[in-house]
Amino acid sequence: MKPKVAAAVLSALALSTAVHAAQKSAPESAAQYPSRPIRVIVPQAPGGSNDFMARYIGGMLSERLGKPVVIDNRPGAGGMIGTDTVAKANPDGYTLLMASTAFAMNPAAMKKLPYDSIKDFDWVATFAKAPVVIIVGPAAPVKSLQELLDLARSKPNYITIASATGGFNHFVSEMFRSQAGIKAEIALYKGGAPALIDVVSGQAHMSVQPIPTAGPHLRSGKVKALAVSSPKRVSAMPDVPTATEAGLPYQAEIWWAWATTAGTPDPLINKLNTEIAAILQSPETAKRLAAEAAEVFIGKPAEIRKMIVAEIAKWDKVARDAGMPKQ
Repeated sequence: MKPKVAAAVLSALALSTAVHAAQKSAPESAAQYPSRPIRVIVPQAPGGSNDFMARYIGGMLSERLGKPVVIDNRPGAGGMIGTDTVAKANPDGYTLLMASTAFAMNPAAMKKLPYDSIKDFDWVATFAKAPVVIIVGPAAPVKSLQELLDLARSKPNYITIASATGGFNHFVSEMFRSQAGIKAEIALYKGGAPALIDVVSGQAHMSVQPIPTAGPHLRSGKVKALAVSSPKRVSAMPDVPTATEAGLPYQAEIWWAWATTAGTPDPLINKLNTEIAAILQSPETAKRLAAEAAEVFIGKPAEIRKMIVAEIAKWDKVARDAGMPKQ
């Protein structure tokens, strides 16, 4: 090849490579986004309330965006494994985290986190919030919360509370045990759904669960609801008293939201927030969430960031007041 021709070819190749690199590194515009499937990492096992919310909102969002929203369950280490995956992902809007109140509890529950709960995440949208329900299975033949408390007090360390390692289930179980003034064993599982299986089978006496998680087993009659943790009764379960009515001033609430990797362009986050707000404002979504005793909760990214800071401080105080040791 002649020198001039070779130089021209090399120049063309260099230009082509530079253009390709520029196209590859150029941030995607909100109009183009998403151009491929979005992955939502659920840091808990399938079957729990986080999984339910991710799949419901993800399915609706997929219809609106015309691209798949893939749910990827990554349970383990109290939710830290899946959460850390999102913290270290590319900030391109294609990896989201299904977060809940557990996210704000982990800094108080764990001695060390592999990520920074404030700095490593941007917030996309909130979905809903709901109380928890105190349930019993066949191993606890009681008809009311008062009967459960009487049984637990008459037989110290007899009652087994099925919970999940770290995070929300563990905190609300510790809160219940502390406020009820009972001595009971808290058996820890990889998620709320596996914990429920042992309550249904009679291997554990009770559990404190988000209503969407317990809902299928309640409807089938495999477990019984004794009380809800809200200030007033929930419309989806009008016959179930509040814990306060039953003589125990116990209140706890779970919220659900999506986060993403810090540094994700604001236009992409704002697009997702707008689309999710439209989903939440639909009568169909409100009805579906109400059936699970959940209330629609719409939040803007900046508002959610402030909420997260306040939630982390709140649950840190709860842990200290309950004397919960860090894992």
